[in-house]
Amino acid sequence: MSDPVLKLKVQLLCGDEIAMGPGKADLLDAIHTHGSISAAGRALGMSYRRSWLLVDAMNRCWTERVVETIAGGGKERGARVTDAGQKILAAYREIQRSALQSVHGDAYRELGRKVREVPLAPDAARSS
Repeated sequence: MSDPVLKLKVQLLCGDEIAMGPGKADLLDAIHTHGSISAAGRALGMSYRRSWLLVDAMNRCWTERVVETIAGGGKERGARVTDAGQKILAAYREIQRSALQSVHGDAYRELGRKVREVPLAPDAARSS
C-alpha cells in the first residue's frame, strides 16, 4: 500500500468568515511582493474583485488592518501589508509548518494503515 496523501488546510475563523487561510496568506505574500491588490490577484490567477473581497474580509476580521491601500496616482499608490499583517502572516505560516510536521507522527502512520488506496464503490460500502 502506498503512503496516504495528507492534505492539511489551516483556517482561522472569525464568526462564519475565514480570517486567514492558505489562499489569503498567499494573497498577502503577493501583495507584499507586487505592491498592489490587482497585481497580486493577477499573479495568483484571481480577479481583482475576488482579491479585493479577500482583503476586505481580512481587514474586517482582525483587530488591526492587515492591508492598507494608498489611492491616487504616482509612485506611492497601491497597497501594502501592514506591520500587523506581517505579524499575523508570520504566525499563520508557523501554524502551517507545525501542522505539516504531523506527517511524521504516530497518528499519521496509524491513519495510513487504515485508509484504503481508493474508496469502495457506493454499493460495496453499504455491505461492509
